[in-house]
Amino acid sequence: MSGLFRKTPKIVGAAPVTESIAASPGIEGGAGANVKVMSADAGAAVAGSPFNSRAEAASLIKAADWILLVALFLIILGGYHIHFMLTAGDWDFWIDWKDRRFWPTVIPIMGVTFCAASQAYFWLKFKLPFGATFAVLGLMFGEWVNRYTNFWHWTYFPINLHFPTQLIPGALFLDLVLLLSNSYIITAVVGSLGWGLLMYPSNWQVLAQFHQGIEVNGLLMTVADLIGFEYVRTSMPEYIRMVERGTMRTFGKDVVPVAAFFSGFVSMIVYFVWWYVGVWFSTTKYTKSI
Repeated sequence: MSGLFRKTPKIVGAAPVTESIAASPGIEGGAGANVKVMSADAGAAVAGSPFNSRAEAASLIKAADWILLVALFLIILGGYHIHFMLTAGDWDFWIDWKDRRFWPTVIPIMGVTFCAASQAYFWLKFKLPFGATFAVLGLMFGEWVNRYTNFWHWTYFPINLHFPTQLIPGALFLDLVLLLSNSYIITAVVGSLGWGLLMYPSNWQVLAQFHQGIEVNGLLMTVADLIGFEYVRTSMPEYIRMVERGTMRTFGKDVVPVAAFFSGFVSMIVYFVWWYVGVWFSTTKYTKSI
């Protein structure tokens, strides 16, 4: 019974107990990195942490990381998509432009750009080997949204006319080479060559049915050509359609391997250039004085 009436002594000038929160590697400096643990009789309080516990700090930092990752995904999506539309353009838009000469040549050369820059950022900053796949997933997501909303729901072009080029297998190969070699030079040589060679086989399963030969009104053409003739696109006359042109027949009947090897070799040079573009964009600089 005496314990019920026992008074708890008051500590004059005591500050609330705070908890030290270690610095987080995800945010420079770390929240609460310099906060010291204070006991109940430590005297006057000092500046405390904005978090109540380690669990709260970890959850908020994790949420901030996800927000930054989604923002980065949307930024790469927008930049890569605009770049790809302006450079690859019609060869990626239309089924009747996906030929055996220009399509396997232009698409890998114009597509390896953001893959190299994204790899430079994720590998040098975080040692994460998914930069190319991350960028290509953003491109694929943006292209499919664009094709469904603009090409299909707005202009009523069928999906068979304008489905995007599949680039994910080549991006996985780039990341795999970077992971195993730990060298951007080997990735530029081996990975870029594989990037160029894998583009056509990655899309052949979907494209083969549209390259079947048919006869229409006495003219021999492919199913892709027929679809392109039936759906007339504004501001694109037939004479500017660069399909199956050039002198690659000099190498024999197999045009695709020659075009794929050529795009792979050019992609090596483009990879080197855009790797350093990614290094430049991911450089962190601090202000020495205000």
